[in-house]
Amino acid sequence: MEKNISKVRAHDAIVGMTYLISVVGSMFVNVNLILLALGIGFLQIISPSTKFCPVYFILNKMMPDTEPFQNGK
Repeated sequence: MEKNISKVRAHDAIVGMTYLISVVGSMFVNVNLILLALGIGFLQIISPSTKFCPVYFILNKMMPDTEPFQNGK
């Protein structure tokens, strides 16, 4: 159970950091980086119906001894 919690926390950290990087990058580097945040938001909205999350896909491969989350099944 603890391994599954660490997978959820890793997912939340990766997605949160990507949001922060895209928003701060759009403020200081290029305004078009806000499209990254919009893309991630869109994926999070459709994820419950498609049961696919790119971050969980990668984490499922990196952490094979845990229960797979949103693996498209």
